[in-house]
Amino acid sequence: MEPKLVQSSEIQRLLDRVSGVSEASGDPRTKQIVRHIVAALYSAIEEFDISPAEFWGALGFLQQGAAEFGLIAPGLGFDHFLDLRMDEKDKAAGVDEGGTPRTIEGPLYVPGAPLAKGFARLDDGTDKGEGLIMGGRVLGKGGRPLAGAIVDVWHANSLGNYSYFDPSQSRYNNRRRIETDVQGRYKFQSIVPRGYAVPPNGATERILSAIGRHGKRPAHIHFFVSASGYRHLTTQINIADDPLLHDDFAHATREGLIPGILRQTDAAAISAQGLNAPYSEITFDFTLCPARSAAETELHDRPRAAAL
Repeated sequence: MEPKLVQSSEIQRLLDRVSGVSEASGDPRTKQIVRHIVAALYSAIEEFDISPAEFWGALGFLQQGAAEFGLIAPGLGFDHFLDLRMDEKDKAAGVDEGGTPRTIEGPLYVPGAPLAKGFARLDDGTDKGEGLIMGGRVLGKGGRPLAGAIVDVWHANSLGNYSYFDPSQSRYNNRRRIETDVQGRYKFQSIVPRGYAVPPNGATERILSAIGRHGKRPAHIHFFVSASGYRHLTTQINIADDPLLHDDFAHATREGLIPGILRQTDAAAISAQGLNAPYSEITFDFTLCPARSAAETELHDRPRAAAL
């Protein structure tokens, strides 16, 4: 329930004015959303007796942290909350629950990565981290392999940095799109990524530190997976032995997205992959759910980095 002052007729009239509810023009849905959000903030100010100094301090923090909102949002659980809402909607609608779990996209996707058929080398060969071979299938209804599906993959380097955002890396390093073969298979060679931390002394670290939390992510690999007639999947897998596996500041770790990892030291296996040192191997199949509308086959709209 709203605190007493916010319930007053004076404040209710103020909320109508600031949200445009009393104006004839404008979008009615946007008006109601703005009114609700502003009312919630007014309620917080009254309930916690927030002083003007505290209010303006918070406003100054938001102005300083604007560039980090893409990290602040997952850190405060908004990205995961949106996933949970979509899960609940699927459950209520009776959508097939046998598909690969969704999880957050994160703020570091870059569109337009080179497209390969069946197999791709993601890294540019300059990173001296441990080699990685990952592959599997994209499956549809009834476990049918989906030929021509697109596996859009991106991950950090062995220092926890992403190309585009890290100018020292080459164009589209550790980023590729892979079209599955006639048996629905995809495969790529890369390096084992490392988890990253939010910028030191930045806005995200400051707010997390204030509530006693860290800003670190376990090692992970991002994916968009799409196929004609199927729901677009946004997900990521975690590297199973990472010590932060279940302590992700972005709350993205989900059961069903932690495949086993095989450390391959056999000389014949290493040679068969064209490598000259032990490497890690991951096998993972993606299962897509049939789309109920054309909109479900598309990547949802949000601000993203521009293509390189």
